[in-house]
Amino acid sequence: MRFFTYFYENEMEQYFYQKPQSFSKYSERELLSYGLGATLYMPATRPNIHQEILSKKHDGLTSLVIDLEDAVGDKEVQRAEKLLIRELLHLFGELNKGFLNFEDLPLMFVRIRDLEQLKRLAEQLGDAIRLLTGAVLPKFNAENGEDLLSEVRKLHTEQHPFYAMPILETAKVIQKETRMEELLSIKQQVDRYKEIVLNIRIGATDFCGLYGIRRNADTTVYDIAVLRDCITDIINVFQRFDNPYVISGPVWEYFSAKNRMLKPQLRQTPFRERYGDEGLKWRAKLIDNHLDGLIRETIMDIANGLTGKTIIHPSHIKIVQALNVVSYEEYIDASNIVKAATGEIGVMKSEFANKMNEIKPHYYWAKKILLKSQLYGVLHEEFTNIDLIKKEVYVPGS
Repeated sequence: MRFFTYFYENEMEQYFYQKPQSFSKYSERELLSYGLGATLYMPATRPNIHQEILSKKHDGLTSLVIDLEDAVGDKEVQRAEKLLIRELLHLFGELNKGFLNFEDLPLMFVRIRDLEQLKRLAEQLGDAIRLLTGAVLPKFNAENGEDLLSEVRKLHTEQHPFYAMPILETAKVIQKETRMEELLSIKQQVDRYKEIVLNIRIGATDFCGLYGIRRNADTTVYDIAVLRDCITDIINVFQRFDNPYVISGPVWEYFSAKNRMLKPQLRQTPFRERYGDEGLKWRAKLIDNHLDGLIRETIMDIANGLTGKTIIHPSHIKIVQALNVVSYEEYIDASNIVKAATGEIGVMKSEFANKMNEIKPHYYWAKKILLKSQLYGVLHEEFTNIDLIKKEVYVPGS
């Protein structure tokens, strides 16, 4: 499995200075933690999940979460569990017939409701649990975290890794008077289980719900003050250079066109300068379908050090993953910084003659860029992330 499999080989040569490399759930954890890309959520009540995976229905899909929690009504839980188990057993049976290799599967997770549900699923799936890359742990907190992580560790083996992805979305995390104590307690817990924690996720929808807020398609998570402040503290605690975790961008939940309230969030200039009138028409299509908000929020995610994003519609996959591709300038700067980290020099001029690269302050950034470059690839100097979006993004109604 790798990103951008929907490109022809000549297109890969055209756009990529360094092509994305293959990966799977068996890849090294540090590298794999950057490889979720656009993580598609789907309810466990959805029919024929195994057929969608076998047929590779969604171009570019590299990770998905089958949701037994918020996407399933409380009265549907038992039925949803049965459907999930049936679908995974079907898929496991097809794999054993040789129709697909485990390494070709997208990274698959199940979002559980509680510890007992995780135990039930593991018991009933048996060997088929090898299909899963891990479990998403919603409402993760200092009280329930230890037991959940301990159970995940029991399911994790070197031969068949099984990872935890905690979601931070409780009142104690967002409320100012309890936030730092709760975050530091959670951090201490996950540090004890770091080898099985793949990713830290942010539950923006639950956070907003606690304040009666729902952002619209013209508003990013960074425009909601109480949410922005909380995200800032999560990054502060979990992304420090001395013991960092990969943090994913919060969910983007819009996918249909409605009348706009605010100005579009994509400037005309980059589209007009690069593509002329055609670029402006294409920009209009993105705006009409509210994909400009997704683009802006994903750019803000990346600017704040987040990698990947939770999504709820397949039309978001290619946008998120295209925006995470490393630029040629970033790659050359990062490579030079890492090469120069021998203690002989402290600062050097960028090859692009537009900035100074300080070895110590920029070293952690450079390491992250090189990890991302292995998975998402590096663009040729003359191309931008917008070129990739224009090349392949399907815009509904176009």
